[in-house]
Amino acid sequence: MSCSRKRSSDGERGFTLIEALVALAIIAAVLGSIGGVIATTVQGTRAIDQKLALSGAAETVLAGLPARNALKVGRQSGALAGHRWRIDVAPINAAAADAPSSRFVPLAVNMRMQGPGGAQIQVTTVRLVPKAAE
Repeated sequence: MSCSRKRSSDGERGFTLIEALVALAIIAAVLGSIGGVIATTVQGTRAIDQKLALSGAAETVLAGLPARNALKVGRQSGALAGHRWRIDVAPINAAAADAPSSRFVPLAVNMRMQGPGGAQIQVTTVRLVPKAAE
């Protein structure tokens, strides 16, 4: 009794070269997409960091303004930690400010700041300044 077994050598085991190349192409496309998402995320994170640094520096500069009874109309400029800033203080022509019963004059405080990377921020606020004695 001779028992002859037939070995299957008709390609049912393993992958063909074309199947392996298709799998590699799919993996490359997926990795490329993931790389693009990571690059966009890094860029967005840097932009947020710049804006946070700008707003923090702007808060510091605005907190350093003189008290309202010492605030004067005009322009100031300077730099803080590589951030260039400019503050313009101007009176607001409001009808209520011209009223004789008003004890205060509103001043517009407009600050522009530019960071080292080129990002910019503008902050505008109003300060009420006591009227000068007439």
